[in-house]
Amino acid sequence: MRHRVRLIVAALAALFTCLAPAVPVQAAALPAPVSCAGCWHPALNTSWQWQLSSVPSAPYLDVAMYDIDGFDATAGDVSQLHSTKSGRKVVCYISAGTYEDWRPDAGKFPSGVLGDDVDGWAGERWLDIRQYTGTLGTILKARMDMCASKGFDAVEFDNVDGYTNDSGFPLTANDQLNFNAWLANEAHGRGLSVGLKNDNGQLKALQPYFDWALNEECWTYGECTSAQTGGYGYDKYVAAGKAVFNVEYDLATSKFCSKANAQNFNSLKKDLDLTAYRVPCRGV
Repeated sequence: MRHRVRLIVAALAALFTCLAPAVPVQAAALPAPVSCAGCWHPALNTSWQWQLSSVPSAPYLDVAMYDIDGFDATAGDVSQLHSTKSGRKVVCYISAGTYEDWRPDAGKFPSGVLGDDVDGWAGERWLDIRQYTGTLGTILKARMDMCASKGFDAVEFDNVDGYTNDSGFPLTANDQLNFNAWLANEAHGRGLSVGLKNDNGQLKALQPYFDWALNEECWTYGECTSAQTGGYGYDKYVAAGKAVFNVEYDLATSKFCSKANAQNFNSLKKDLDLTAYRVPCRGV
């Protein structure tokens, strides 16, 4: 008898659930930003070099910041860059949103976090960033530990906009926000300054978490400023005292440098392979 009553109650509950208006599910609130008083906060006008195809060697450019590959560079390379110019900072490049089959920790990634291939980049696949609380997070934290142990001052997380790509997973904007906020907090917990790489659509929400921003081709696609986007652009980071680093690959410097300088961006013309080639829009 009680079994039958439970069935009836369950049936009525299911009926009322179907008839009741749908209640939108609220996205979980982001964690509070982790502060890092000792972290490097680049000046708005900071000369820099972004070189990933090879580890820079002497003679070095007279720039205030080098952004280099975290795996390929040794602690000795970082130390050399520090010692050859007073106050120079060195940024550790690592991919956080993709798997790269040539990295020494590639065998640690579970198959369940590996998604579709990244278009145009052989051996690279998107990651299921929703799984950062598990093994994926452990791998990424180990990468940050590597950056810190080699003496880097900051970290650049690449591919942190998987939700806008064909990743093979149903990633949402909120998934990306939570992942990117987690990355920034973990970096700050290790004393590393952290830059937001691209992810233009979430600049406003993520601004409290990141110390600076790095963008590719916002002048090419007309998405650099609030006026261009009709929303929240990189000019807002400058207004908040956070440096903006920008590269263009195909545009002639005459097409973007004057505009970049007017916005107080640190813009360069680079080649897509990020070799030593660079043409700065201002200064060194």
